[in-house]
Amino acid sequence: MKKVLVTVMYKDSVLDPQGEAVKGAVHRLGYDSIEDIRIGKYFEILVNEDEEPVEQVIEEICDKLLANVVMESYHFQVIEEGINQ
Repeated sequence: MKKVLVTVMYKDSVLDPQGEAVKGAVHRLGYDSIEDIRIGKYFEILVNEDEEPVEQVIEEICDKLLANVVMESYHFQVIEEGINQ
């Protein structure tokens, strides 16, 4: 079994309204040194290995469901799991 960590973020060219709202709140708290805040999505996926490579399966899931590839980018990391969860 493998664990895959997926992070999805707005592309740099896309306005992140949630991030802007949080940045405004942080500034109101007095943390003026904060330049930017971007908010994304994080997924942990456990995968039983079968015939298809794990990377191919995760790419397809990200492209079809987890990320809007027009506005968001994603990256993932595959981690070997030694125990069943």
